[in-house]
Amino acid sequence: MSTAIAHPNIALAKYWGKRDATLILPAAGSLSLTLDVFPTTTTVTVGEDDGDVVSLDGVQLSGDESGRVRTVLDRVRELSGRREHAHVTSVNTVPTAAGLASSAAAFAALATAAADAYGLEADDRMLSRIARRGSGSACRSIFAGLARWNAGDDDESSYAEPLRWSGAPLAMIVAVVSSGRKSVSSRDAMRRTAESSPYFPAWVESSSALLEQMSAAVAEADFTRIGQLTEQSALRMHASMFGAVPPVRYLTAASIALFDAVVTLRASGVEAYATADAGPNVKVLCRADDARNVVDGLTALMPNADYVVAHAGSGSRIVDGEAA
Repeated sequence: MSTAIAHPNIALAKYWGKRDATLILPAAGSLSLTLDVFPTTTTVTVGEDDGDVVSLDGVQLSGDESGRVRTVLDRVRELSGRREHAHVTSVNTVPTAAGLASSAAAFAALATAAADAYGLEADDRMLSRIARRGSGSACRSIFAGLARWNAGDDDESSYAEPLRWSGAPLAMIVAVVSSGRKSVSSRDAMRRTAESSPYFPAWVESSSALLEQMSAAVAEADFTRIGQLTEQSALRMHASMFGAVPPVRYLTAASIALFDAVVTLRASGVEAYATADAGPNVKVLCRADDARNVVDGLTALMPNADYVVAHAGSGSRIVDGEAA
């Protein structure tokens, strides 16, 4: 038995669209910040003889949700040379399927716990590749702080790696406007966008260029440039979804109002930049020293949202014997 914990990450340079849906190879690479809030804790117990059993927050999973877990377990079994089934118990502290990166934390924790439980000697790069099989963004939650997911050409070359940050400590304000489960899953929305949006090819081309620009900005500790590119990436991603048939619309009126509120904050001298994933909730990147001012400013402009202050968090880790 092994227990691991992992945290969600929020992509600054977005991942949207797959080149290979089986291996989950992205159409373009991405870059993210792992947070220190909303952890997922997962326990994997090996040696069960009644098949793989998966439960999340006390509810046994079936169908696609449990199938994705078995995909990760099968990969660990293949690499470890073992065949026993496992019981997987996972506990989320973030709303599931609400665009708050719960799957990134969940599958990073699963990959880490499963590798340890099956006795697989896996370095972080291997864990990243294993986690990717369950959820693409999970490959980045293996790492602390800023991480870049290299798109690669195959399973071996598609993995995340940590990036060194020498600038001021970063923070991200999570503005929750809805904790409900979204009506269209990220996987379905990605597929629909890639298959039907005339803007998708332009999204892929521009994302590849933007990733290189953001990676250079990270190396130069240029927070302003990172923030500008973060907003560009988010808005371009959602624009590609608007062009799908039928359109995928995760952003609500409250989401757009929050983007506008962040522009207002910048005009007042508080440097912050908005982003949003596959859901209505908005995240705001800022320097840690400005986090309180950002929350106060957003609260004054948008009092009906709930605000959570996050900072750069740790990568996935085994927590057997320690408080999760």
